Amino acid sequence: MTLDLHDDVVSLTRALCDIPSVSGAEAALADAVEAALRKLGHLEVLRDGDAVVARTNLGRDRRIVLAGHLDTVPIKDNLPTWTTGEGDAELLYGRGTCDMKAGLATQLRIAATVTEPRHDLTLVCYDNEEVASVKNGLGRLVRNHPEWLAGDFAILGEPSNAGVEGGCQGTMRVRITLAGKASHAARAWAGRNAIHLAAPVLAILAAYEPRRVTVDGLEYREGLNAVNIQGGIAGNVIPDACVVDINHRFAPDRSVDDAYAHLCEVFAGYDLEIRDQAPGARPGLDLPAAAEFVAVVGREPAPKFGWTDVARFAELGIPAVNYAPGDPLLAHTDDEHVPTAQIRECERVLRDWLS
Repeated sequence: MTLDLHDDVVSLTRALCDIPSVSGAEAALADAVEAALRKLGHLEVLRDGDAVVARTNLGRDRRIVLAGHLDTVPIKDNLPTWTTGEGDAELLYGRGTCDMKAGLATQLRIAATVTEPRHDLTLVCYDNEEVASVKNGLGRLVRNHPEWLAGDFAILGEPSNAGVEGGCQGTMRVRITLAGKASHAARAWAGRNAIHLAAPVLAILAAYEPRRVTVDGLEYREGLNAVNIQGGIAGNVIPDACVVDINHRFAPDRSVDDAYAHLCEVFAGYDLEIRDQAPGARPGLDLPAAAEFVAVVGREPAPKFGWTDVARFAELGIPAVNYAPGDPLLAHTDDEHVPTAQIRECERVLRDWLS
């Protein structure tokens, strides 16, 4: 399997997609990407597992990181790729077209063809983004080779409809366990119904008014919601336990410690068990490199609602944004697709900015 990084960006997108790379099986695509990059004399190429890094070393004052994941969710009779329509109405269909090989194709094209960028470039193509965080290839690079990821500003190729989505929300999931006392349902007075004890918790959630907060010029909307509730033993038994799982999405002006402290205030009197947590990321749109990029894109930036790997760059002190072709609502769908006009537009923007 070979890739031509000088090929038309839409053709390159199709070639990337038509090499299956479901999470955990990215080796063939990583091999093809590495081989194509090693043919280019202006890039230093590095590899860790199925993550491939390529970078210029021109001594520029700033270094920009372009990052994207190689893997996709499982294929659902949606490969090889196909197109419908023509011209500006042409759509490219297939697994990975939206999430996120179209974005990866634009980044590979720039790394291959902009040989004298005005900022030094680092391209990061990594594995296992679509599965458990512990397997994430970018996280592995952070642990094993943080120096490979050094930079002043990063662009993650998550689909953003060819507009800048700045930073990302943080996320925290907590569990409240309510303890009752079991008894026969015919003698309910002898027990204490743990499911009923969840009512005040649900009332707190129903009455909660989430913040809207502006961070670096972008308004983030927070959220606090029950995402799972479990309880019950049998149809004739008063339940002695009930658990409520709660998801909190918080703006990047709060750390995970701040978010937990806030939840402790909201649910005063309840014990909160943290089940999962990840910090958000500030967009850093006030930085010169970010401001230059937004100006070239020519659209008002928007906040990223949800968590993405820009948070890993934020932990390294590197402000980051999401920018790539594709509607994030189409990611992982059976009819995943991307407008080819957006692919070409994103390549043009990156080229104009970096040339």
